[in-house]
Amino acid sequence: MILKETDLKNRRELSRMKKFYNVSFPPEERAPFSMLVRRAKKHRAEMYDLCHEEKLCGMAYIVTHKDMAYIFYFAVLPELRGQGYGTLAMKAIIEKYRDKRLFLALEDWTEDCKNKEQRIKRHNFYLNCGLDDLPYHIKEASVLYSIMGINGKIEPEEYKALMDSYMSFIMKRLVDVRIIK
Repeated sequence: MILKETDLKNRRELSRMKKFYNVSFPPEERAPFSMLVRRAKKHRAEMYDLCHEEKLCGMAYIVTHKDMAYIFYFAVLPELRGQGYGTLAMKAIIEKYRDKRLFLALEDWTEDCKNKEQRIKRHNFYLNCGLDDLPYHIKEASVLYSIMGINGKIEPEEYKALMDSYMSFIMKRLVDVRIIK
């Protein structure tokens, strides 16, 4: 699996990525795609095409700060799910960021909801890739997430510093992002 940096100047590639992004994540979990691209262009995040043998398999968007790497978005193309591409991609991400505390936020798999089975599968997928449950929750805008990671836990003040370095001055004032103990 190859993590190929998305060509942020290629409008056709960005249009394809935006469509995939919009169908992969629910509206309440999506940041404006134009903001993601701007942040990546300013080197506040890294946007990747996940490719296997020249075949596009998915996307990853990772925010880094000091010794932390936050997998902000990770998705495999729907028609390729369940075929091992996600595991290959996650292993490639873990390897690339092996010197950082790598973490991600995911919907809580323990709460009662319509897609509980899907959430449990997602949690088990990350466990099988080597990530562990971390002791806090993340609140981003109106959504509360559980946290998983590898290479150590993330403290609330570290998460705040990461998000402060990523977000614009105005976004910091408008969007509530924090770790909840």
